[in-house]
Formats: sequence, C-alpha cells, structure tokens
Amino acid sequence: MEAGAGRLVGKVAVVTGAATGIGEAIARRFLAEGARVLAVDRPGEGLAAVYEGVSGSHCLECDVTDADAPERLVGEVVSRFGGLDILVNNAGIAPSAPFEELTDELWDRTLDVNLRSLFRISRRAVAAMKQRGGGRIINLGSVMSEIGGPGLAAYGASKHAVAGLSKCMAVDLGPLRITVNYLEPGVIVTNMTRPFLEAPGFREHWEQKAPVGRLGQPADVAACALFLALDEAAFVTGYGLRVDGGALANF
Repeated sequence: MEAGAGRLVGKVAVVTGAATGIGEAIARRFLAEGARVLAVDRPGEGLAAVYEGVSGSHCLECDVTDADAPERLVGEVVSRFGGLDILVNNAGIAPSAPFEELTDELWDRTLDVNLRSLFRISRRAVAAMKQRGGGRIINLGSVMSEIGGPGLAAYGASKHAVAGLSKCMAVDLGPLRITVNYLEPGVIVTNMTRPFLEAPGFREHWEQKAPVGRLGQPADVAACALFLALDEAAFVTGYGLRVDGGALANF
C-alpha cells in the first residue's frame, strides 16, 4: 500500500495514543491518505509538537480513562471536523509483574486503560458514526490476545478481552454499517516495548521466531490499520488481523 493515493479523502478519524509508536504511525498514515485526524494522547506526551504544522491534524490532550473522555473526544472531533468515520483505539499500557506480585492497583489500571476506555469511547462514537451512515472501529489487541506470557497477566487478560469485545461489537454494530476489527501486533519496536527488547535474549528470540527474520515497525501496523479503515474493507468485521511477521505460526 503506497501512501499518497488519497484513499481516505473525506474521512475523519480519531486515533488515541497518537503521540508515539503505533498510534503516531497510524495517524500519519491516515493523514497521508487524505483523512483529517484528531490525534489524542495524555498531557505531557508532547502531542502538539509531534503534529505541529501537519495539515489535516488536530490535537487533543486527554487521558482516555477520564470520566469525561468519551464526551470530550467525540465532541471535539465533531466540532472540529464535522463528524467521525474511523476510530482507532490504540492507547494502552503493558506493565509487567509476576502473577503473585500483581497488585489490585496495577490490574485495575491496566484494564482501565486497555479495555474500559476502549469500550466507553467506542460506545460514545457510535452515535456520531450513525450520523455518517456507518464507520470503522479498529481496536488494538496483541498477539497476547491469543497466547500467554510471563509477567503479563493483566496485559494478556486485557488483550484477550479486546478480542472478545471486538467480536461482540461487530455483531451488534454490523446492522449500522459499522465494522469492528482488531489488530494483533507482535513485537513492534516502540517506546513501550523497549524495556522488553533490552532484556537478554528477547530480541533474538522474536527475530528467530518470525519467519520474515525481523521485528515489526510501527509502519507495519499502520498499513494494516489503513486496510481496515478503507471502504473496500466493508465486508471485514469481527476479525483479528495478526501483524507479527509469522511469529505465532512458528510456535
């Protein structure tokens, strides 16, 4: 998929967690394809500097777990751009702790960011998408939507739940011409994964597991998000698109 073809001209998108990594890559890919994008991230993440001077973008500093986040986010995009066609629920955290040391606070925070905020923002977005005659909701799962891993009980639980929620949303929202899919990135080189990549042997293990012979880049995930956002993907819903270089196929 080459950028610049304008395949999202006339579309309005919201991308959460858009200051860095996968979220930034998705937002920039959508912008390159002609979409207008509301980029959302927490205060203190340098969001405005990332999109300074980028045509078609607008920034909103907002913690997706705030009680008023869904109303603020959808209200802002409708006010600024006149509607909402595409929602990418990308904001997430990946804390690590051995199961017996996993606190209630860390469990609650992980589920709050990775799952509850996704549910609440999506629910509010539906009304705006109905006004446009349909839409696309793209949730960020993970290969951890399918497998387990050491020290990742809260993260894995949240990502398994994203998969299940996305499938149920697809069933409920299909009659409204709103598709709901989720991406399953493998090991992608971002700020979030850097602590894992610095662990002895981690990078080498996943490079060897991926038949393509490398780790993923945010642009790899953005290309798949673009596909799911297109009008041509109208018959794809309730689907988890694995973006892992074939790593899970090689277990």
